[in-house]
Amino acid sequence: MTYEVKSLNEECGVFGIWGHPQAAQVTYFGLHSLQHRGQEGAGILTNDAGKLIRHRDTGLISEVFKNPANLEKLTGQAAIGHVRYATAGEASIDNIQPFHFKFYDMEFGLAHNGNLTNTKTLKKELEHNGAIFSSSSDTEILAHLIRRSHNPSFMGKVKEALNTVKGGFAYLLMMEDKLIAALDPNGFRPLSIGKMANGAIVVSSETCAFEVVGAEWIRDVKPGEVVIIDNSGIQYDTYTIDTQLAICSMEYIYFARPDSNIHGVNVHTARKRMGAQLAREFKHEADIVVGIPNSSLSAAMGFAEESGLPNEMGLIKNQYTQRTFIQPTQELREQGVRMKLSAVSGVVKGKRVVMIDDSIVRGTTSRRIVQLLKEAGATEVHVAIASPPLKYPCFYGIDIQTRRELIAANHSVEETRQIIGADSLTYLSIDGLIDSIGLETNAPNGGLCVAYFDGKYPTPIYDYEKDYRRSLDEKVSFY
Repeated sequence: MTYEVKSLNEECGVFGIWGHPQAAQVTYFGLHSLQHRGQEGAGILTNDAGKLIRHRDTGLISEVFKNPANLEKLTGQAAIGHVRYATAGEASIDNIQPFHFKFYDMEFGLAHNGNLTNTKTLKKELEHNGAIFSSSSDTEILAHLIRRSHNPSFMGKVKEALNTVKGGFAYLLMMEDKLIAALDPNGFRPLSIGKMANGAIVVSSETCAFEVVGAEWIRDVKPGEVVIIDNSGIQYDTYTIDTQLAICSMEYIYFARPDSNIHGVNVHTARKRMGAQLAREFKHEADIVVGIPNSSLSAAMGFAEESGLPNEMGLIKNQYTQRTFIQPTQELREQGVRMKLSAVSGVVKGKRVVMIDDSIVRGTTSRRIVQLLKEAGATEVHVAIASPPLKYPCFYGIDIQTRRELIAANHSVEETRQIIGADSLTYLSIDGLIDSIGLETNAPNGGLCVAYFDGKYPTPIYDYEKDYRRSLDEKVSFY
């Protein structure tokens, strides 16, 4: 999905630290390693002896803190940071996190990864009762719920609010005297805790950030868990016991970095196993395997090893193309692919190529890459996808919330094959995906959310239900 990534984006990434004299600088590096989770905006909020200080702006983390003074002003020994891609809320600076809330008796910062499914209902109720929202992001809802709770203790207010919001969420809440992390009851989004050599505690959306900042992984935050970090250490608590692990399978398929570990499973290793299983399900003759850089390279390795075919560098990615966002026309989408990818004629000419990708969203990218390979002299191009057909939207933190965007929802495998111009099209089976990831759990679907493939959501989808049911009867022709 070298260009289609703009049609399939993760909500965002969060990073927090407590007990480090250079908390802002460590958070900067942590967010840099999470940049793949959001490129629209970034921010850091620090805690300097109870005083909260923030800087945020649009753009990449390196752009937001291009002026060294913006980072130097963020003093203190604790911080939370955020990189953003908008699923809920428009792309404006008002929606860039962390949010900073100031009240007459307290203040706190808030960062969120995920998407709430009862946003409209809650926001309507809160506004009816006098709440005023300063952003269009669903993240702000939690702050209003906390402040309006009548529970006598602050942690009681937090737990009540966490039980009120629904959907996918990983929250970081910076208080004057503590850092709070919380995960939704299904653990849709990943969140892990680590420890640095000086004793500082870090929390991150992915473990790849721990390697960058020199932290050692302690454990993952569990579904329905709330973690309190302060000067006395770490306290683990729960806000609900009604939990069921259903981590987003797209984290393993596409979103997470290959060097991250999620619930004990290395992402690169899982992708290699997906590729190997895909090879076992593949039924065609071929000469070479070509993975689409970069997210499909692990699956291509596994496919090549299992099939015995050579794994060749038949596609080259231009690492210096300017970052791009969703383009309004098909012509511009296809030009984006041409800018980012080139086929190596000397490798693919005269060969039957197995082209490995992690998923197909609209089909625009797949069609263009098949064309690139054939123009470079490939005699056949067999497309093999290391995930099942993407037929249903996600409501927990991926920006596909209608079936109109999904080619597999509107066309059969054979129709899709014809549209993209491939000689064959093979998808990994759902069972093959679950077995390849291999979480050690007795939870349904091996502890994964696979609703994007089978339409069986692990929770009610609340405010999205009416429109989603209507979309099931809607058929769209892409070409």
